[in-house]
Amino acid sequence: MDLADDLITDPYGGYEVLRSTSPVHRIQGPDGQPAWIVTRYEDVRAWLADPRLSLDKKHAREGNYHGLQLPPALDANLLNMDPPDHTRLRRLVGKAFTPGRVEQLRASIRATADRLLDVLGEEGSADLIAAYAAPLPITVICELLGVPGERRGDFRGWTQALIAPDPNEPTAAKEAVVAMLQFFGHLVAHKRQSPEDDLLSDLIAVRDAEDDRLSEDELMSLVFLILFAGFENTVQLIGNAVWALVQHPEQLAALRKDPSKIPAAVEELSRYEGPALLAIRRFPVEDITIGGVTVPAGETVLLSLSSANRDPNRFIDPDRLDIERDAGGHLALGHGIHYCLGAPLARTETEIALRALLERFTHLEADGDAPNWRRSLRARGLKELPVRYRACLSA
Repeated sequence: MDLADDLITDPYGGYEVLRSTSPVHRIQGPDGQPAWIVTRYEDVRAWLADPRLSLDKKHAREGNYHGLQLPPALDANLLNMDPPDHTRLRRLVGKAFTPGRVEQLRASIRATADRLLDVLGEEGSADLIAAYAAPLPITVICELLGVPGERRGDFRGWTQALIAPDPNEPTAAKEAVVAMLQFFGHLVAHKRQSPEDDLLSDLIAVRDAEDDRLSEDELMSLVFLILFAGFENTVQLIGNAVWALVQHPEQLAALRKDPSKIPAAVEELSRYEGPALLAIRRFPVEDITIGGVTVPAGETVLLSLSSANRDPNRFIDPDRLDIERDAGGHLALGHGIHYCLGAPLARTETEIALRALLERFTHLEADGDAPNWRRSLRARGLKELPVRYRACLSA
């Protein structure tokens, strides 16, 4: 069944059809290769945490969709690993993303948000992705890693080329990979020569002091994953959240009236319009049965986070945005040992971004009705978000 294009064009409508007919479907991936897609909440949540689904490509069978293909220097990351290597690497980098460490960044994140909003002025129109949702997380993650400010603008183009490649630019993805390899190589060499008080310097120190704990490819791949996922997921989370709110002015008004609801609203917004349509592809290490369907060992399994989050058997009236809803248990940021490492940071940035935006602008609306979603089977994000705003109702 060739559903990939339909799921890109109308993911929630497409997944509703799939959920209602069978818990598992055979589809063609974006590269034309087959995969199994799992759509119901109960199955998705269970298999996200089941060790019989491996992230390691050594278990993959040829002739199936394998997802993004990267060179070894970028591919030795947590999204391609099972325990014990996954456990080892996650422990090394996890301390930087604990709720306590993230809380220490709150003042800096708010200051960055305020600076970006200052540029917008008191009244006007802007693309909120380019002006706010993208520069906020890239500034935060680059400061955390120690990436020089003058290079931060490159990442949006690189990640765009990998996640949602333009068919009119067939070499863009390969060029982005080459550029990232060169950049990360120079950055690691610089930090090794002149270490600073940042996460990358700390990771290099671990690599150099205890060589058996972190290989050079693992070091480069960790830097890539932290920048790539830490930036992209949060851009989409902020942008999607603002889009959902301006499309539901009664929900936006409720947040203005009671900003204490913002943290809970971020959970509902994540459920309703999360940054990932699919979890990273997985490969059964043995024949498995999902919802009565047998999936052979080695064939690609795609677990649909967005479909699970709209499953009416888990969430009442799931296609309705309701910031009063208890959205606990949503799968927007995963589940199990591969739960999003940067989830505390993504949540905090989105909460601060929304709070600063609503405090600054008492009027905010979409500038146009048609959202410009990126064409991606895996990531759910806007290319741009044109808005009109003003700082006071009487302006």
